[in-house]
Amino acid sequence: MDKAKLLDLYYQMVLIRRLEERGAELYQAGKIGGFMHLYIGQEAVSTGLIAARQPQDRVITAYRDHGVAINCGIPANQVMAELMGKATGISQGRGGSMHMADVTRNFWGGHAIVGAHMPLAAGLALGDKYAGRDGVTICMFGEGATNIGYFHEALNLSKVWTLPVLWVCENNMYGMGTTVERASAVSEIQQKAEGYGMAHERVDGMDVLAIYEAAKKAIETVRSGSGPRMLEIMTYRFRGHSMGDPERYRKQEEVKKWEEHDPIGVFHAYLTGNKKATTKALEEIETRAKADVQKAVEFAEASPEPGLDTLFDHVYVEEV
Repeated sequence: MDKAKLLDLYYQMVLIRRLEERGAELYQAGKIGGFMHLYIGQEAVSTGLIAARQPQDRVITAYRDHGVAINCGIPANQVMAELMGKATGISQGRGGSMHMADVTRNFWGGHAIVGAHMPLAAGLALGDKYAGRDGVTICMFGEGATNIGYFHEALNLSKVWTLPVLWVCENNMYGMGTTVERASAVSEIQQKAEGYGMAHERVDGMDVLAIYEAAKKAIETVRSGSGPRMLEIMTYRFRGHSMGDPERYRKQEEVKKWEEHDPIGVFHAYLTGNKKATTKALEEIETRAKADVQKAVEFAEASPEPGLDTLFDHVYVEEV
């Protein structure tokens, strides 16, 4: 990967972090409503994963979707405006935190119901296969979703029909407030792929380049027609499950231990240690990301609320 691409990945990760930090502040100030699930600590996952895709490859995910949206190319202005429920948001203020999508960028959305998007991913892949296209559907989900019926149905059919799907489990150790060991009979999630005769791999989710390399290899293998694969990416969220989470189920010592492996810090050390970038250059990127987030906040706050006369827009799909 060339230097420009490496620095772009660093910018993306810092942009997600700063946008979500401001989002948390705005939520606490009452300017963002509903549920909001922060991606802080998990930025390397979608950054490395989506950097490895081709334009024809589809991405679909669950409700922790702000970082995924940014990595799919949705501008920070539109992400922040959507968080604030404004008409200029990527979903025109109708989706909020959990329902960002832009099919023109092949981002098929965040989905609020645990695991419910997984059969949709199988359907997207079936459509591509049926039409003779070479796109791969990248489906991201949390480890908690692997105990849901949707997971088993979707993986089973994807294997039976040899669908071009890359199943990506973002294992952040906790399904809401429950550890994976307490909720799943098989705590090493990648092993669940064995039940469907599916190839699988576990990846360090705090290392953006390790994710990129694993994803690139897996996507091209799926694209070759060999059928679906699974990646279990081991990561950790530094904040609560959602903004309303009191976090009584884990100790702060555990969080601090994981923060020592902050994916942004890990990548910073790689870039400077391998002379891919100077500390000054990375500081300039951090300053730019912070400024871009401030502009996004100003854009969102100045944007109008959705008009009442648009209430029934987009209820039905117009027949073509």
